[in-house]
Amino acid sequence: MNRRPLIAGIAIAAAAVLALSGCASNPGSGGGGGGDKAPSGPDYGLVTSGTLSVCSDIPYPPFEFEGGDNGTGYTGFDIDLLGAVAKKLDLKLNVQDVGFDALQSGTTLAAGTCDVGASAMTITDARKKNLDFSDPYYDSLQSLLVKTDSGIKSIDDLKGKTVGVQQGTTGENYAKEHAKGAELLQMGSDGDLWPAMQAGQLDAILQDQPVNLEHEKADKSYKIVETYNTDEQYGFAFEKGKKTALLEAVNKALKELRDSGEYKKIYDEYFTAK
Repeated sequence: MNRRPLIAGIAIAAAAVLALSGCASNPGSGGGGGGDKAPSGPDYGLVTSGTLSVCSDIPYPPFEFEGGDNGTGYTGFDIDLLGAVAKKLDLKLNVQDVGFDALQSGTTLAAGTCDVGASAMTITDARKKNLDFSDPYYDSLQSLLVKTDSGIKSIDDLKGKTVGVQQGTTGENYAKEHAKGAELLQMGSDGDLWPAMQAGQLDAILQDQPVNLEHEKADKSYKIVETYNTDEQYGFAFEKGKKTALLEAVNKALKELRDSGEYKKIYDEYFTAK
């Protein structure tokens, strides 16, 4: 059967209904965007229409941790920055706590669990094989956290020591290459590493400098003895080859936030000494 005449008739009728409804509605009302606002929902291929669904490994302060008043139950630099991005795209924000290893490998995003991964994730060539990344939004260092009375002054003093690292991270890779003679204990998140350190199960933690700095601030019994410039930059992660429109929109929003000074305001909230 030739379906073209029937389809054409339906299209004409639908267009007429849309035109009438457009005249009767207020373009400024409604929750999913309207008028000249940025496209949302299906235009970005979102998991949930009208919502930017974010996956993150929590806690990992100051980038992501429980709290805040944005309605997601979580806050931190990554979360607040993506909240500002979502606002620019006229989208609500939803945050889910997931394991980092599955997130950085691309498994979580490929499963359609969320639209974007935001978890202080370093952009690497290995990860680019399974993920697409936004423009870089943060430059980071690795660091070594120890007890102040440990006698450990550098990575060269770790022989025979137990060093905690987060599985699947660049910190783990750096420790494998440079912490000669150390016993590496891989854990799922900083939420496991920090309590283990406090319980005396670890002699040191090698991970991102801002996270270790939070621990140093919280307990003066611990200090960062070294930082390592690994030329790392964080990016927001997307399912490989599937979220092109959303990726472009996020990059545009990030640029606008930098140009307007809003990015600096969010950055200063977490990283500027007070």
